[in-house]
Amino acid sequence: MAEPTDDTETESPLLFGRVLDGQGGARPIGWEEAQGWRPADPGEVLWLHLCRSRPGVQAWLESELHVPEPTAELLTSDQNRPRAFAEGETLVGTLRGINFNPGAEPEDMISMQLWCDGRRLITLRRHPLQTPREVVALLDRVNGPPDAGATITLLAELMIARMSQSIIDMNYVLDELEHADPEDKADEMLRRISTIRRNCLGLKRHMAPQHEALEQISRDAPYWFEEHDRREIAESIARLRRYLDDIDISKESALVLQDELRARSLASSEHATYMLTIVAGIFLPLGFLTGLLGINVGGVPGMDDPDAFWAVVALCLFLFVALIVVFRRLRWL
Repeated sequence: MAEPTDDTETESPLLFGRVLDGQGGARPIGWEEAQGWRPADPGEVLWLHLCRSRPGVQAWLESELHVPEPTAELLTSDQNRPRAFAEGETLVGTLRGINFNPGAEPEDMISMQLWCDGRRLITLRRHPLQTPREVVALLDRVNGPPDAGATITLLAELMIARMSQSIIDMNYVLDELEHADPEDKADEMLRRISTIRRNCLGLKRHMAPQHEALEQISRDAPYWFEEHDRREIAESIARLRRYLDDIDISKESALVLQDELRARSLASSEHATYMLTIVAGIFLPLGFLTGLLGINVGGVPGMDDPDAFWAVVALCLFLFVALIVVFRRLRWL
């Protein structure tokens, strides 16, 4: 579902803007009003959510917020590995969330860059991201974060919380596959397990650096990032660590199930090959005997004897029974 925009100018990079009142509420603000914004009250915080792919965003960051050029390039680029660092009294970071857009796979992560100096919070994204809209909905109900630090911690918490649904979905599929009958669906089951393993690897690859980014925020954030914000970030870090452990468990469960299915398939194939070998071993002497008697040359015994056919049939039955007995004594059957 595409993110709606509050701004009426189609060329504007603004997706939505809010001025936090410090009491859990906020009022909308447009792009023009946001230029040169200054807090009217001590507790006000400006939050602008921008589309970084629209033209002029980097230039605006450098001219309006005096963001250094390397940092502005980082905020508007597609180099979106999770990271965070303090730059003077500002906090710069990149976080990633689960992609719930139509047609996307769970391992297709969406990045969100942020810049904050305690009074102005700028978040940037390229593709639609649901988490900022959830925070805006809370602010519009006067039940949102009161300041910039709380907004950042809530954004991080909601991004991490969305991971749990993907993990639950993968574990549900694994439970289904463990109780499914593999006889007729082995190929389909192996395909679904491979998808789960790929999703686990993708989530682990992208979310492990996010763990480090959150620790950097907790450790290096400027003074305006208050102690209770650091405690909230610590809780998010602990939750993310549990989710990463759950991903490892899901990955191992998928691997065990995949190995079991492959072992069953291999055992079934080997059993079929073994039975064909036994059948060939039984009928090879019989085929040799009947082939020898069926050659079209003179001197074949019993050509003029009307009872010779039944004698050959009896001989074949005797050989068949004898081979069965021998194979059983050898424990081949």
